[in-house]
Amino acid sequence: MKEKFIISTIILMIGGFLTKILGMIIKIVMTRLMGSEGIGLYMLILPTFSLFIALAQAGFPIALSKLIAEDNRNNKKLFFSLIPISLLINILLMIIIIAIAPYLSINLLHDERCLLGLYAIALVIPFTTLSSLCRSYFFGKQKMLPHVLSNITEDIFRLILMLVGIPFFLEKGLKYAVCYTILVNVVSELVSILILFFFLPKNVKIKKSDLLPSKIYIKDSLDISIPNTTSRLIGSIGYFLEPIILTSTLLYVGYSNQYIITEYGIISGYVLPILLLPSFFTLAISQSLLPTITKLYYKNNLKEVKRKIKQAITFSLLIGIPATIIFIVYPTFFLKLIYNTNDGVNYMMFLAPFCLLQYIQAPLSFTLDAIGKSKDNMKATLYGTIIRILFLFMLSLFKIGVWSLLISTSINICVITFYNIKKIRKYLN
Repeated sequence: MKEKFIISTIILMIGGFLTKILGMIIKIVMTRLMGSEGIGLYMLILPTFSLFIALAQAGFPIALSKLIAEDNRNNKKLFFSLIPISLLINILLMIIIIAIAPYLSINLLHDERCLLGLYAIALVIPFTTLSSLCRSYFFGKQKMLPHVLSNITEDIFRLILMLVGIPFFLEKGLKYAVCYTILVNVVSELVSILILFFFLPKNVKIKKSDLLPSKIYIKDSLDISIPNTTSRLIGSIGYFLEPIILTSTLLYVGYSNQYIITEYGIISGYVLPILLLPSFFTLAISQSLLPTITKLYYKNNLKEVKRKIKQAITFSLLIGIPATIIFIVYPTFFLKLIYNTNDGVNYMMFLAPFCLLQYIQAPLSFTLDAIGKSKDNMKATLYGTIIRILFLFMLSLFKIGVWSLLISTSINICVITFYNIKKIRKYLN
């Protein structure tokens, strides 16, 4: 098991690094082609995208990984039991998005150019859901190579399509370019799914009995997925409300819409992607941690569980601490190198120390899922989101611009991280 954990982690680290690099290149391409205003517009839509992705997946990917890792079920039947429910949820959400998009773009996001992008979300979510379920199957089996290759291939296709398509659609208008950027995910997710299918065992035989949903398996999945979905949903709702509250409150106190979109785009599109770059390492560890800790906890080997958690946090800090120091000392270098801009230097210096806590948040969160305590993840997210939204609203009234967003984000990171630490110590001591 030790060797499998190390190999899985190394594969995910290499894959995560390559994916992050490709992700940064994609961000650079988007920034250079669409500019600050285009990125700002895209970032206004992104929280809605994240919210509906969380709803569409319904926590089933995490549930599938955990149940497969326990290795005491018919995995084919488990997988196919979740497909019909996921399909139904996705169809309902597609109808809802199409129905609420006009009101959301005009009355809440205060920019009618968001409308086409919101419609595009409806087409993307079923492909993202299916892709996530396929990946989760391989996670549960601790086969990380298919996931890594599918991610890399997906990003390569996304990059090519953006390079070819964005300049063409920009000529028609910024809203069309943003819509196209979202729709690119349909093709990239399809490519990802096809790559994953190549890694299925050649001798797999699917019987009719495998395709019939199992009530017991669905119940087992829902026991894990409901708290996990609620946790993601709470975080996504907070993220969804973020631009709405920020825009509405700052407009109320006298800031221009142009200022809000531009500065929000700088924070969400420039600063945060750079600061979260080291997270590929912590995410790789966390994803390897889930099936490993699930098996150890299932066997009641708490000593080894604690050792794995300490290893994960130590490795995360070994990357996180030097990265944080570099980001504080040389913020201009990274912004200039990646985005060819000096905008966001002060924002980056302020947020960097708090992102150190963000780096260890993933191992803590995945550990709670692995030991069957997803409800505590949900509570942590709920407390952090409520506090974040309240501080965002109150601080915005003090006319400090987008600094209200930075401060509330920092408080949110601290609340969630320390709450998770407290709960893990309680369950494993």
